[in-house]
Amino acid sequence: MKKLPLLLVSSIILLTVACRKDSFITGKDALIRLSSDTLFFDTVFTSTGSITQAVRIVNVNNQRLKLSDIKLMGGAKSPYSINIDGVAGAERSNIDLAAGDSLYIFVAVKIDPGNATLPFVVQDSIAVSFNGRQQYIQLQAYGQNAHFLRNQVITTNTVWNKTLPYVILGSLQVDTGATLTIPAGCHVYFHADAPMLVDGTLLVAGDHADSTRVYFLGDRLDDPYRNFPGSWPGIYFRESSVGSHLSYAVIRNANQAIVTQAKPIGGQAGLILDQCIIDNSYDAGLLGIQGSVHANNCLISNCGKNVELAGGGSYLLEECTVVSYSNNYISHTQPVLSVADVYTALQGGGAVTGSVNAQFYNCIFWGNNGTVDNEVTVSKQSTVSFNVGFTNCLWKVKTAPTGVTVTGMIAGADPMFDSVNVSRNYYDFHLRTGSPAIDKGAPTGLTVDLDGKARVVGAGPDLGGYEKQ
Repeated sequence: MKKLPLLLVSSIILLTVACRKDSFITGKDALIRLSSDTLFFDTVFTSTGSITQAVRIVNVNNQRLKLSDIKLMGGAKSPYSINIDGVAGAERSNIDLAAGDSLYIFVAVKIDPGNATLPFVVQDSIAVSFNGRQQYIQLQAYGQNAHFLRNQVITTNTVWNKTLPYVILGSLQVDTGATLTIPAGCHVYFHADAPMLVDGTLLVAGDHADSTRVYFLGDRLDDPYRNFPGSWPGIYFRESSVGSHLSYAVIRNANQAIVTQAKPIGGQAGLILDQCIIDNSYDAGLLGIQGSVHANNCLISNCGKNVELAGGGSYLLEECTVVSYSNNYISHTQPVLSVADVYTALQGGGAVTGSVNAQFYNCIFWGNNGTVDNEVTVSKQSTVSFNVGFTNCLWKVKTAPTGVTVTGMIAGADPMFDSVNVSRNYYDFHLRTGSPAIDKGAPTGLTVDLDGKARVVGAGPDLGGYEKQ
């Protein structure tokens, strides 16, 4: 066999490579690389203005690629505008990209932060179409002026104000030894990946009116996202946290609204909750893991697991309503209260065991439209000290828990809440006239209810967070 000259072989290889680069890749295995799949416009908006960012699209294939379409999905009505490699317009078709080549899409957003009709989060997307496939670049801006904190660590005593809401991106940490004070009327919004981590102290000084409560919410306030559970991670009081006190706080739509491992100090609980509302959490409303909590006049409603106290700890709940209904977002399949001396982490962590002291006075534990027979479960699996007591509570149980002390209990009687309409996602857990929970409480010394209205002092307060007026 004759060997081809080396120069001819090299020429054939170069010609083959050149032809391949000049040909188009047409299969659905073609790829592009985006410098970012989401553009966040989180600059503080102090006046009407336009902010521009860019995203790069790279053809990572070894052949030419035809982008059949690049389109701003909101079109001409979008608050966003795009410029594709120097050409302005909401859409551009049939763009050829050589192998290894790239183009830039410049994205601008123009928002009037004083426009109260805008949703808090303004979203759109850019669709990049090629070879029968689509990839999306998400666009997100904030439609109202706010304080934007990204991966913020609070290291000194800090007092916020209520003039503007706070938007948390990445995370917010209150460092060991530091105190964050949040005043009445303040709103705090968390992005989907943004937890609040408390290693020091959190003080929430809300008041009883709706306008003066302090709200912790996800940052998607547009329908239908504003009602989605699991919209943000939650608030985590870690082991070094001390002396946190939340008054008239509303915590909604988290994954785990409050997780606490805070220990008591000087005879005071590591976390005090007064007149707080915890609602619509995907997993736990209140999860205590060897923690210490004193909760008064609180409503913990419609969570995957309303209250879970595990692995030991010290807990006192007085005049609380703990209730769940199956609805469009969460199926009620777990007890509204579980107490255990052992906690096993879900992600391969070891078991945590500790002594339990948990007392419940004048509370309502109720669930409906679900598969739960016993809304209160108590589990003792080790030899540690275990002291759990219920006094003058109304609970829905088919089989009462064993190993606990009970006094003055009401079992299985419908508490007769004011209004529950699951299809409309409307819940009013005040008591109706004739409720078996009225005037059935033991003396606790609490003088107001969840609305900040007067309670019966001494014998005969109502059960749950609301006193019938």
